[in-house]
Amino acid sequence: MNASAQEGWRVGVLFSTTGTTAVTEGEHLAGTLLAIDEINAAGGVLGRPIVPVCRDPGSDNDTYRALARQMLSDDELEILFGCSMSGSRKKVLPVVERHNGLLFYPSMYEGFEYSENLVYTGATLNQTCLPLADYLLQTCGRKIVFVGSDYIYPHESNRVMRELIEAKGGEIVAEHYLPLGAGAADQVPLIEDIARIRPDAVFSTLVGSSAQTFYTLYDAAGIDRTACPIASLTMAEGEIARIGPARCTGHILAASYFQTIDTAANHKFVASFKARYGAAATTSVWSEPAYWQVHLFAQALQQVGALDTRRIGQAIAGREFRTPGGPVQIDADTRHSWLTPRIGVARADGLFDIVWTGGGLVRPDPYFATTRFEEPSLREWA
Repeated sequence: MNASAQEGWRVGVLFSTTGTTAVTEGEHLAGTLLAIDEINAAGGVLGRPIVPVCRDPGSDNDTYRALARQMLSDDELEILFGCSMSGSRKKVLPVVERHNGLLFYPSMYEGFEYSENLVYTGATLNQTCLPLADYLLQTCGRKIVFVGSDYIYPHESNRVMRELIEAKGGEIVAEHYLPLGAGAADQVPLIEDIARIRPDAVFSTLVGSSAQTFYTLYDAAGIDRTACPIASLTMAEGEIARIGPARCTGHILAASYFQTIDTAANHKFVASFKARYGAAATTSVWSEPAYWQVHLFAQALQQVGALDTRRIGQAIAGREFRTPGGPVQIDADTRHSWLTPRIGVARADGLFDIVWTGGGLVRPDPYFATTRFEEPSLREWA
């Protein structure tokens, strides 16, 4: 159903502002709404504004599914920007497919999925874990501990990371999983075990409030971050601000975006973000893909001229696009994004020094169909 000029183009926005992942999903929401504001300020799409219909799933997977069904059926929406954790995406995707909707998903994730009703704008593991494994082994050492939340993304990410590290001569000396939302009482024994083992690095796939607690306890335990940093695919600027930057210096993040990317396009994005959300607000790999995927949708909608999910998906497949983080391309075969991988080290102001940047766009390989685990190394990519 196309919108009238008075109604505008109605789209669903399904990110949590409460619950265990409220901080990171709040950044998804912030990037989404900033992009909508910019598009509407410039005249909208074909003279019509984009109208967001926002819902808060409360970080609960079943609520995601119920709200997605309501938005696609009762609210007669075709386009959704939403979901953060893989558990919520897995719940929502069958509903989107059943109603022939189109979901834009901005989180880095474990891969091993494809849907013609989904556009994946976050990184896949070959774009994050592959360079991170090399970096840890080359700069930290060969003994790695895994910690993660107990659901699909951490288990799959750790499985891939184990294969990468072991193929390159490293060793996983311990692996632990905790329930989502696990607090200090559950985590103190884990911190004590890491202090006893004394690995060269910790690879964390803890998410949400559990991750914030883990980093806080890690600092309180006095573990030397120069000798044993925590490496992650998710612990970005926003959560570091919540934990306290002084508690996080030296920790490592593999991501496609950092606020410290030094380009005119990123400076403009950061300035716009701060103008809308306050001088203390930081951009991150959570807000940036959520931001540019809305602009990507608007370009496709401009071309198609209607909220036709099949034609919009076709218009996006293969499209090249400029983002604050640099150029991207939507892979026509997988509907995932070609991205530039980067590695950053947290510093005292809560931002990251970018210590390595890939030589160009890396093709998404969600099924690891072409990626060789042993090669290339960071030196070969540099």
